[in-house]
Formats: sequence, structure tokens, C-alpha cells
Amino acid sequence: MAFKKREFDKKRDSGKQPKRGVYLLPNTITLCGMFSGFFAIIAALNGNYLHAAWAIILANIFDGLDGWIARLTNTSTRFGIELDSLSDLVAFGVAPSLLLYKWALMPFGRLGWAAAFLFVACGALRLARFNIQTGAPGSKAFKGMPIPGAATVLASVVIFYYEFWTGVPGKNFFFPAITILLSLLMVSTLRYHGLKEIDFREKKPFWVLIVFVLILFFLLIHPSTAIFVFAMTYLTWGIIENIFLFVRRMRLKHTEQNATEKTVRGPQEKNLSEEGADKDENH
Repeated sequence: MAFKKREFDKKRDSGKQPKRGVYLLPNTITLCGMFSGFFAIIAALNGNYLHAAWAIILANIFDGLDGWIARLTNTSTRFGIELDSLSDLVAFGVAPSLLLYKWALMPFGRLGWAAAFLFVACGALRLARFNIQTGAPGSKAFKGMPIPGAATVLASVVIFYYEFWTGVPGKNFFFPAITILLSLLMVSTLRYHGLKEIDFREKKPFWVLIVFVLILFFLLIHPSTAIFVFAMTYLTWGIIENIFLFVRRMRLKHTEQNATEKTVRGPQEKNLSEEGADKDENH
């Protein structure tokens, strides 16, 4: 009887539902990123634009850490994914758009706040599209520019500006233009790369470590200029790479069309030549 009771208890325990709860480490880091975005909003409202820009950069670091730790510790959950999206919308959607509006877009009136809203809206659409594509088979590259990358570009512009000038910039159409460009890149289908393509558990060539050391060297020597250069390189490299891919696809398509035409044209020309030969024999 005791043996049967133990068997029954084992079956009952195996049928229990898994304990409900959340993983503290990755979700706490996600909330730190959200707090950095919230601080950036408060700083921008108070006119501390440089502090707001650095807070967005800090939020980017937290955003990379939470995903990396979740994958490394196998603690990725649906709750964490949804919380990360909400944090990204605050830190990389609302915060940079409000920062740039208060800092440089306000003199443009309707165009200024429309460009700021476009950035938030496209960022939300980008996150929604990413969420429904998570887990789908295919390339690890991002479809469209990631919202943290777009926010980093805007923050790097502010940081780079205060390295050489003071106050707020004058009415310059560069600022609404780059805001609109980044908004469209986020909802585009252009391919952009991210750190999630790198598996840190695998062995890499030695030159990868050298590149990391050089990046760290430039960041330590002149962080504001280095962040601006890296952000702009990421922006332009994505555009150049996609132009190259588009040209290569067009050439491949043209080659396939020519091969298909030759395949179809071959039997037709053979039939015409045979008909011509028959006519000559009849004459």
C-alpha cells in the first residue's frame, strides 16, 4: 500500500502546473533600461540635452545586456519579450523623439512635431513587426533598422554637437531630414545586422579580438566622437550594403532571364532552320 501511495504521489506531482513567476535578472536589467529612457525624457524636458543623450546610450547598453543574459542563462520568456518591447518604446522611441524635438525640431513648427511623432510611430511599428517575427526561421539579420540603433544615431548627434558647440542649434533642415530618414529605415525591409548574430560561446578568429580592442581604445580616448562615428558608420553601412544587394539581385535576375530566353529560343530557332532547309530541298 505504501508503494502504491508513493506512485500516486509521484503521478500527482508530475501533473502539477509549473510555478508562475518571472526571472529577476534579465527583467531587472530591462527595467534599468526603461528607467534610463524615463530619465532621458525628464532631462530633455528640463533642458539637460546632453544628459538625456547619454541616458539613451546607457539604455542601449542595458538593452543589449538583458537579451544577452536571457539567452546565456536560458531565461527568455514571453513576458520578458513583451517587457523589453515596452522598455524599448520608452527608451528608444519616446525619449529620443522628445529630445530632438525640444533640442532642434521645435523651430520647424508642424514639421518638427510631425517628424518627432513619425519617429515614435515607426518605432512602435518596428517593434510590433519584430515581435510577430520572433522565432520565425530565416536570417538572423534585422529586417529594417533596429530602434535602438536609430535612437543611438540621434543621441550621438546631440553628444557630438556639444563636443564643439554650446547652446541649442539653429534652424537646420539636417535634423528633420535625419529624423524622417531614420523613421523610414526602421519600417523598411532593408537588412541590418546586430550583435545577436554573434555567438560568443563559439571560437572566433584572432582578428575579432583585435577589432574589439581597437573599438574600446577609441571609445576610451574620445567617447563622444567615437560614438558618433560608429553610429553614422552603422547607418551608412546598412544603406550601402543594401544597395549592393539590390544591384546583385538585379544582375542575377537579368542573367536568369537571359538564360530562360536562350532555353526557349533554342528549340524555336532549330525548328525554323529545319523548316528553311525543307523549303530549300523542295525548290
